Amino acid sequence: MIKLFIQRYLGALLLCMLAHAATAQEVDVNTFEKGIQQPAIQVFDVRTAQEYNTGHLPNALQADYTNKTEFTERAKYLDKQKPVYIYCLSGGRSHAAAQWMRENGFKKVVEMEGGIRSWTAAGKPLTGATKGIKQLAVNDFRNAVKSGWVLVDVGAEWCPPCRAMAPVLEQFLQKHPQVKLVKVDGGRDQDVMKSVNANALPTFIAYKDGKETGRKQGVVTLQELEETLR
Repeated sequence: MIKLFIQRYLGALLLCMLAHAATAQEVDVNTFEKGIQQPAIQVFDVRTAQEYNTGHLPNALQADYTNKTEFTERAKYLDKQKPVYIYCLSGGRSHAAAQWMRENGFKKVVEMEGGIRSWTAAGKPLTGATKGIKQLAVNDFRNAVKSGWVLVDVGAEWCPPCRAMAPVLEQFLQKHPQVKLVKVDGGRDQDVMKSVNANALPTFIAYKDGKETGRKQGVVTLQELEETLR
C-alpha cells in the first residue's frame, strides 16, 4: 500500500513538473523580439515607472513588481488567456513576476532572458524615453481647468487599468461634448499630480470653472464617471 502511494505521488509530481516546464518559458532577446511581433501579444514591463521612462519596448504595459499593491491591481487587467511577454532590467523581477502570474492562472508567460540589459547589449532599440520632456506646469494646468466643464484624466498609456477605461472615457466625451478633456501624464507630471492629490492611476477629476466637482479612481462605469458632474 505504501509503495503504491509513493508511486502515485511521484507520478503526480512528475506530471506537475512537466506541466510547469511546458508553461514556463525563458527565451533570448531575438526570440523575444520575434514573439512580441505576433498578434494579440501583451508586453509587460515590471520595472518602476522611472525605469520605464528611460526607454521601453513598443506597446509595453507597466507595473512595478516591487510594489505588490500596484502590481496585483494592474495585472488584473491583463487577459489571462493571451500570451504575456514579460521583462525587467536584468531578469530577476520578471522571473518572480512570471512565476506569480503562472500560479494565478495566466496560461502563457514568456520571460526575456537578461532583461533590458541584454536587449540593449544586442543593439536593439527602445522607445518612449522621456528625458528632456518637460512636465506640465502647475500654473498651465490651473489655466486649463479654470473655465467651463473640464474632466482631468490622470493616467498613462502604459497603465493596464487606464487602457481598460479608454472606451468608457470615449463614451463619456461623446455623451457630454461640453466637457473638455485635460490629460495629465501619470509617469511624468508629478508636480500636477501632487497639487491635485492624485495618488493612483487612473484618477478622473471633474472641474466646473476651476472648482472640483467630483473625482473617481480606478476602473469605473460610465454612470460612475458621470457622477463627477455635479
